[in-house]
Amino acid sequence: MTHEEAALRVRELTAELLRMAHEYYDLDAPTAEDYEYDMKMAELRELEAAFPDLLEPDSPTQRVQGTASGKFEKVTHTVQMASLQDVFSFEQVAAFVERVRSEVDAPMFTVEPKIDGLSVSLEYENGILTRGSTRGDGFVGENVTANLKTIRSIPLKLKGAPEKLEVRGEVYMPRASFERLSAQQEAAGEELFKNPRNAAAGSLRQKDPKVTAARRLDIFIFNLQQVEGESFAAHSETIDRMKALGFPTIPYAK
Repeated sequence: MTHEEAALRVRELTAELLRMAHEYYDLDAPTAEDYEYDMKMAELRELEAAFPDLLEPDSPTQRVQGTASGKFEKVTHTVQMASLQDVFSFEQVAAFVERVRSEVDAPMFTVEPKIDGLSVSLEYENGILTRGSTRGDGFVGENVTANLKTIRSIPLKLKGAPEKLEVRGEVYMPRASFERLSAQQEAAGEELFKNPRNAAAGSLRQKDPKVTAARRLDIFIFNLQQVEGESFAAHSETIDRMKALGFPTIPYAK
């Protein structure tokens, strides 16, 4: 591929990815499948690696997608809520493992299923839930505390918690809740959500918490963002700590 051909393809991919991301993250109404988006993103990364001068600061590969919608109060995250890096082959997994081993002596890995939902931050002070927010663009999200409090598995008060604590979780819609909601929407002649992920995102960002409560969302907590007065040597230790505090963690981690 010539430099001119690569530049044209980069522009095409950038425009397509920005459109898809806007539909997926901001409108909760995607027109493309996740796999199509992931493959286009992977192609763009490969082109930018092969032609570094084509990498722009505002490339879709350089940022977490999603923006604060303006419907809710904006929240600036103390700890950036970065996105996860996708891989599409065992060879890419092996390359990641080798890269870690080259930088860390005798590394240990924690493996967990990826829950497809909406990433949120939960902040606690003296064990009391004080704020919950969406990821947004990773730096600025939305304050959806009232809606998050309708999710019964989220502890409103923790026992034995540090003075300040922030955890990250994934809000999702269980299959049974999604099927129930789809049946209700179909009976009412309303447009159906395309998948449980978009149903979860659309339900959490409702202005009326009663609507969110009726959607029966759930959550898994998967990361300790920040904590005062405690330190950990491994990610698995943070999972054990969060579980001990009463958070619902992914049961299949190992």
